[in-house]
Amino acid sequence: MWFEMVKGFYKDKLYSNDDVKVFVVAKMIDKEEYTQITGEDYIA
Repeated sequence: MWFEMVKGFYKDKLYSNDDVKVFVVAKMIDKEEYTQITGEDYIA
């Protein structure tokens, strides 16, 4: 659920990489999903 929402907002340029990191910290998505969304490795 969260993955698809964050992915859509990122695609629409409503979220930056830093915004997506917040969802990893909050454990709403995992590091692998961060990479799928942004195309970059997650670095804390």
